[in-house]
Amino acid sequence: MSTFPPIAEYGLLSNCEQSCLVAPDGSVEWLCLPRPDAPSVFGALLDRAAGLFRFGPSNAQVPQHRRYVPGTLVLETTWQTPTGWMTVQDFLAVGPIEDAARRPDYRRAPTDTGAIGALIRIATCISGRVEVMVNCAPLFNYGTASGTWSYKGDGYDAMTVSAKDTDVELDLAGSIRLGVLGARSYGRTTLTEGQSAYMVLSWGESKVPANQDEAFHALNATIDYWRDWLSVAKIPDHPWKTYIDRSALTLKALSYAPTGAIMAAATTSLPETPGGARNWDYRYTWIRDSSFMLRALYRLGFDWEAVEYFGFILDAVTGGDLNRRPELQIMYGIGGERDLTERTLDHLSGYQGARPVRVGNGAWNQQQHDVWGMILDALDVQFRRAASQIVLPVWEGLAGFVDAALEHWREPDQGIWEVRGEPKHFTASKVMCWVAAARGADLAEERGDDKRAQRWRAGADKIKAEVLDKGVSSRGVFRQHYKTDDLDASLLLLPIMGFLPPDDDRIRATVLAIADELTEDGLVLRYRVEGTDTGFSGEEGTFTICSFWLVTALAMIGETKRAHALCEKLLSFAGPLQLYAEEIDATTGQHLGNFPQAFTHLSLIEAVSMLIEMEQEEGVTR
Repeated sequence: MSTFPPIAEYGLLSNCEQSCLVAPDGSVEWLCLPRPDAPSVFGALLDRAAGLFRFGPSNAQVPQHRRYVPGTLVLETTWQTPTGWMTVQDFLAVGPIEDAARRPDYRRAPTDTGAIGALIRIATCISGRVEVMVNCAPLFNYGTASGTWSYKGDGYDAMTVSAKDTDVELDLAGSIRLGVLGARSYGRTTLTEGQSAYMVLSWGESKVPANQDEAFHALNATIDYWRDWLSVAKIPDHPWKTYIDRSALTLKALSYAPTGAIMAAATTSLPETPGGARNWDYRYTWIRDSSFMLRALYRLGFDWEAVEYFGFILDAVTGGDLNRRPELQIMYGIGGERDLTERTLDHLSGYQGARPVRVGNGAWNQQQHDVWGMILDALDVQFRRAASQIVLPVWEGLAGFVDAALEHWREPDQGIWEVRGEPKHFTASKVMCWVAAARGADLAEERGDDKRAQRWRAGADKIKAEVLDKGVSSRGVFRQHYKTDDLDASLLLLPIMGFLPPDDDRIRATVLAIADELTEDGLVLRYRVEGTDTGFSGEEGTFTICSFWLVTALAMIGETKRAHALCEKLLSFAGPLQLYAEEIDATTGQHLGNFPQAFTHLSLIEAVSMLIEMEQEEGVTR
């Protein structure tokens, strides 16, 4: 029996500058400092000996119930012990920022509320009596460096720890008397009904709670922050609303406030195949996500987040200098970093033995032709009917992206799934080059740049003609690439991106073929691994992103009953806290891959919102 909790059972905490994962037993098993893409200080997620921070009952490991305080990222766990009941509330504190000095890494406009730099944990006995314990065992630099603990002040209730060759120092303080045992600070106390205990783990220089009343004040401030943020959202009153709420909160949780970036996931190296080698670092921002990110944010009414995310994309491609020629790659670091060289951490055993553990991502400099289409579609979303507002240096740089798509679209590439085999003429990649040219032409027309609009429109027509000639099999279904009749879930983007209208026979045939032939128990695979040179052996789980794409595509072609049925099924597979990883094993329902996955939650928002809108148009009540 694995000592690792199922991926879907972790809880995500965030303050939009740091994030952590909390296991069901109350252990923080993943926290990286000072940024989410920095080395871990708690890394038990990837090796049971790489550090954790448990706060909970000393004589129970399995909670009675876990939930988020509704509308927030405050995690509440209820425990039953042999002698009583207890709740624990965990949160990364958010609160007022007063007289803060300017930070050189903060490129977006700061608000009055921000990250405090503290993980706060409050235990309250609600019946009988319970013994609560703290076990804080940080191991710095991905589990390679043990820290040295020392007391702060004259009592036993505050300690500090740091390690050589690291810039991170942690302070642990609260209402429990602490001692040191090897690499860990530990303590315990007994609570009776109505009594509480708290612990604060902090870093940085912000003022943190110094007593129990201040800890509860921080709890209330954090609850208010998340609920105030969510109250802006335009989400219909519907039985599926909670899934959209949680997806929106998850996207915000994966954001990095100083730059406006949004990570693909909070983790690295959670396996796509149990025990396998498809383990990647997803703590970066993919240009591929940008179009869907802006669509989702604007759809929900989060215009400010959309603008700041677009600001990050603009900074990333220009290096912060609008007068330099922009350089486009498929992903960037959350600070706009370009070089994401991949390496392995061979000292870590990996989640359930899945190795290697990777940091960095070797796909950062791959040739993937979808990137031009994704960024131009994002621009079209951002500047729809307002292209004249794009300043000239930016417009000239964006024009270079369209020209690059038209220059390279005839070449093979690694495709949207970043396969590490030989490049192919992937149909979806060609279509995304068409998107770049078609969206570019639309924007050029709006700006009055008629010469470019005409040239780009002609280029788009050439791409479409070739795709319709070489990208369709003899049975009238779009193919994965020009030299196969295999299917690929990326072909679901054709109707979503408007390559052909949903009522086109080839689109309908492709969507239904994917639904019938590229699924396991109704859930969508990216491709059949036996027919795709991925550079790896072994099976994959079904990709939840693609399954939600299928919901959207089925709805678009008029198969609404089938779309509803699949959507209901996908929502039933949500984790206990309504979070999703990248993949789902259709046989077991097990979540696989990095967690939580932004792209999955983006595709959920798109699909569920479309079905709700269709119900409203048809006057259907649920």
